[in-house]
Amino acid sequence: MGDPRRLSKKYKKPRKLWDKKRILEESRLRKEFGLKNTREVWIAQAELRKVRREARKLLALPEEIREKEAKRILSKLERLNILPSTATIDDILSLTVRDFLERRLQTIVWRKGLAKTPKQARQLIVHGFISVDGRRVLSPGMLITKAMEDKIAYYKPIQLEAKVVEEETSTKEEASEEEEVENGSKPDEPVKEGVKA
Repeated sequence: MGDPRRLSKKYKKPRKLWDKKRILEESRLRKEFGLKNTREVWIAQAELRKVRREARKLLALPEEIREKEAKRILSKLERLNILPSTATIDDILSLTVRDFLERRLQTIVWRKGLAKTPKQARQLIVHGFISVDGRRVLSPGMLITKAMEDKIAYYKPIQLEAKVVEEETSTKEEASEEEEVENGSKPDEPVKEGVKA
Protein backbone atom coordinates (compact mmCIF):
# COMPACT_ATOMS: atom_id res chain seq x y z
CA MET A 1 0.00 0.00 0.00
CA GLY A 2 2.86 2.36 0.64
CA ASP A 3 3.52 4.95 3.24
CA PRO A 4 0.80 7.42 4.17
CA ARG A 5 1.03 10.92 2.75
CA ARG A 6 2.96 13.43 4.82
CA LEU A 7 1.39 16.84 4.56
CA SER A 8 3.79 19.74 4.88
CA LYS A 9 3.03 22.78 7.01
CA LYS A 10 1.67 25.79 5.17
CA TYR A 11 2.95 28.24 7.76
CA LYS A 12 5.87 29.10 10.03
CA LYS A 13 5.60 30.00 13.68
CA PRO A 14 6.97 33.42 14.60
CA ARG A 15 10.46 33.43 16.08
CA LYS A 16 9.38 35.42 19.11
CA LEU A 17 6.15 33.74 20.23
CA TRP A 18 5.34 36.03 23.16
CA ASP A 19 5.51 39.42 21.45
CA LYS A 20 2.60 41.42 22.90
CA LYS A 21 2.15 43.76 19.91
CA ARG A 22 2.03 40.86 17.44
CA ILE A 23 -0.36 38.84 19.63
CA LEU A 24 -2.78 41.77 19.91
CA GLU A 25 -2.73 42.35 16.14
CA GLU A 26 -3.32 38.64 15.43
CA SER A 27 -6.21 38.47 17.92
CA ARG A 28 -7.76 41.55 16.26
CA LEU A 29 -7.55 39.83 12.87
CA ARG A 30 -8.99 36.61 14.33
CA LYS A 31 -12.02 38.46 15.70
CA GLU A 32 -12.54 40.58 12.59
CA PHE A 33 -12.46 37.66 10.15
CA GLY A 34 -13.96 35.02 12.49
CA LEU A 35 -10.93 32.74 12.28
CA LYS A 36 -10.74 29.52 14.27
CA ASN A 37 -7.20 30.07 15.56
CA THR A 38 -4.00 32.05 15.01
CA ARG A 39 -2.66 29.37 12.68
CA GLU A 40 -4.98 30.68 9.95
CA VAL A 41 -3.40 34.14 10.28
CA TRP A 42 0.03 32.53 9.99
CA ILE A 43 -1.03 30.74 6.79
CA ALA A 44 -2.07 34.08 5.25
CA GLN A 45 1.24 35.60 6.38
CA ALA A 46 3.12 32.73 4.71
CA GLU A 47 1.27 33.41 1.42
CA LEU A 48 2.12 37.09 1.68
CA ARG A 49 5.80 36.35 2.42
CA LYS A 50 5.98 34.03 -0.59
CA VAL A 51 4.60 36.66 -2.98
CA ARG A 52 6.82 39.41 -1.55
CA ARG A 53 9.91 37.19 -1.80
CA GLU A 54 9.23 36.60 -5.49
CA ALA A 55 8.72 40.34 -6.06
CA ARG A 56 12.04 41.19 -4.35
CA LYS A 57 13.84 38.59 -6.51
CA LEU A 58 12.37 40.23 -9.61
CA LEU A 59 13.81 43.60 -8.68
CA ALA A 60 17.32 42.10 -8.86
CA LEU A 61 16.81 40.69 -12.40
CA PRO A 62 17.56 42.47 -15.71
CA GLU A 63 14.70 44.48 -17.25
CA GLU A 64 13.70 42.01 -20.03
CA ILE A 65 13.42 38.99 -17.74
CA ARG A 66 11.80 41.05 -14.98
CA GLU A 67 8.82 42.09 -17.15
CA LYS A 68 8.07 38.51 -18.19
CA GLU A 69 8.22 37.14 -14.64
CA ALA A 70 6.33 40.14 -13.21
CA LYS A 71 3.41 39.44 -15.56
CA ARG A 72 3.17 35.91 -14.19
CA ILE A 73 3.01 37.01 -10.54
CA LEU A 74 0.73 39.98 -11.23
CA SER A 75 -1.68 37.86 -13.28
CA LYS A 76 -1.96 35.40 -10.38
CA LEU A 77 -2.75 38.22 -7.93
CA GLU A 78 -5.19 39.75 -10.42
CA ARG A 79 -6.94 36.38 -10.81
CA LEU A 80 -7.34 36.25 -7.02
CA ASN A 81 -8.67 39.85 -7.14
CA ILE A 82 -5.98 41.01 -4.71
CA LEU A 83 -4.46 43.56 -7.11
CA PRO A 84 -5.93 45.42 -10.13
CA SER A 85 -4.68 44.78 -13.68
CA THR A 86 -2.71 48.06 -13.65
CA ALA A 87 -0.58 47.03 -10.63
CA THR A 88 3.22 47.05 -10.55
CA ILE A 89 5.89 45.22 -8.55
CA ASP A 90 5.85 48.04 -5.96
CA ASP A 91 2.15 47.31 -5.34
CA ILE A 92 3.06 43.71 -4.48
CA LEU A 93 5.46 44.93 -1.80
CA SER A 94 2.72 47.10 -0.26
CA LEU A 95 0.28 44.18 0.25
CA THR A 96 -0.84 43.25 3.77
CA VAL A 97 -2.21 40.11 5.46
CA ARG A 98 -5.72 41.60 5.31
CA ASP A 99 -5.62 41.48 1.49
CA PHE A 100 -5.22 37.69 1.62
CA LEU A 101 -7.73 37.18 4.45
CA GLU A 102 -10.34 39.10 2.43
CA ARG A 103 -10.08 36.50 -0.36
CA ARG A 104 -10.92 33.50 1.85
CA LEU A 105 -14.22 31.73 1.14
CA GLN A 106 -15.39 32.37 4.69
CA THR A 107 -14.97 36.15 4.35
CA ILE A 108 -16.58 36.32 0.92
CA VAL A 109 -19.63 34.31 2.08
CA TRP A 110 -20.04 36.83 4.91
CA ARG A 111 -19.48 39.89 2.67
CA LYS A 112 -22.01 38.60 0.11
CA GLY A 113 -24.67 38.38 2.82
CA LEU A 114 -25.08 34.59 2.77
CA ALA A 115 -24.25 34.63 6.49
CA LYS A 116 -24.80 37.23 9.19
CA THR A 117 -21.37 36.97 10.84
CA PRO A 118 -17.95 35.59 9.85
CA LYS A 119 -18.34 32.77 12.41
CA GLN A 120 -21.72 31.82 10.97
CA ALA A 121 -20.14 31.81 7.49
CA ARG A 122 -17.50 29.37 8.74
CA GLN A 123 -20.15 27.14 10.27
CA LEU A 124 -22.22 27.09 7.06
CA ILE A 125 -19.16 26.11 5.01
CA VAL A 126 -17.98 23.37 7.40
CA HIS A 127 -21.49 21.90 7.63
CA GLY A 128 -21.82 21.73 3.84
CA PHE A 129 -24.33 24.51 3.14
CA ILE A 130 -22.11 26.51 0.72
CA SER A 131 -21.19 25.60 -2.85
CA VAL A 132 -18.81 27.10 -5.39
CA ASP A 133 -19.91 26.57 -9.00
CA GLY A 134 -22.45 23.95 -7.89
CA ARG A 135 -19.91 21.86 -5.94
CA ARG A 136 -20.01 21.70 -2.15
CA VAL A 137 -16.91 23.16 -0.49
CA LEU A 138 -15.95 22.34 3.11
CA SER A 139 -12.80 24.45 3.43
CA PRO A 140 -13.35 27.97 4.81
CA GLY A 141 -9.74 28.93 4.06
CA MET A 142 -10.00 28.34 0.31
CA LEU A 143 -8.78 31.35 -1.71
CA ILE A 144 -11.45 32.46 -4.17
CA THR A 145 -10.64 33.81 -7.62
CA LYS A 146 -12.48 36.67 -9.29
CA ALA A 147 -14.25 34.23 -11.66
CA MET A 148 -15.48 31.98 -8.83
CA GLU A 149 -16.78 34.84 -6.67
CA ASP A 150 -20.12 35.11 -8.52
CA LYS A 151 -20.64 31.33 -8.39
CA ILE A 152 -20.82 31.13 -4.58
CA ALA A 153 -24.30 30.11 -3.39
CA TYR A 154 -26.13 27.85 -0.96
CA TYR A 155 -25.66 24.14 -1.69
CA LYS A 156 -28.94 23.19 -0.03
CA PRO A 157 -31.80 25.37 1.21
CA ILE A 158 -31.44 26.86 4.67
CA GLN A 159 -33.50 29.20 6.82
CA LEU A 160 -31.43 31.65 8.80
CA GLU A 161 -34.27 34.04 9.70
CA ALA A 162 -36.32 31.62 11.83
CA LYS A 163 -33.49 31.11 14.29
CA VAL A 164 -32.97 34.85 14.63
CA VAL A 165 -36.70 35.42 15.33
CA GLU A 166 -36.66 32.73 18.05
CA GLU A 167 -33.62 34.33 19.68
CA GLU A 168 -35.30 37.78 19.61
CA THR A 169 -38.50 36.49 21.27
CA SER A 170 -36.53 34.66 23.97
CA THR A 171 -34.51 37.79 24.75
CA LYS A 172 -37.71 39.86 24.96
CA GLU A 173 -39.22 37.36 27.40
CA GLU A 174 -36.04 37.43 29.52
CA ALA A 175 -36.10 41.24 29.53
CA SER A 176 -39.74 41.36 30.64
CA GLU A 177 -38.99 38.88 33.44
CA GLU A 178 -36.07 41.05 34.60
CA GLU A 179 -38.34 44.13 34.64
CA GLU A 180 -40.92 42.31 36.77
CA VAL A 181 -38.23 41.23 39.23
CA GLU A 182 -36.97 44.81 39.47
CA ASN A 183 -40.52 46.11 40.11
CA GLY A 184 -40.95 43.76 43.07
CA SER A 185 -43.20 41.05 41.69
CA LYS A 186 -41.54 37.76 40.81
CA PRO A 187 -42.99 35.74 37.91
CA ASP A 188 -44.33 32.22 38.48
CA GLU A 189 -44.23 32.56 42.28
CA PRO A 190 -47.48 32.30 44.26
CA VAL A 191 -48.39 35.01 46.75
CA LYS A 192 -47.99 33.75 50.31
CA GLU A 193 -50.58 34.65 52.91
CA GLY A 194 -49.76 35.22 56.54
CA VAL A 195 -49.62 31.96 58.52
CA LYS A 196 -50.78 31.87 62.17
CA ALA A 197 -48.52 30.08 64.60
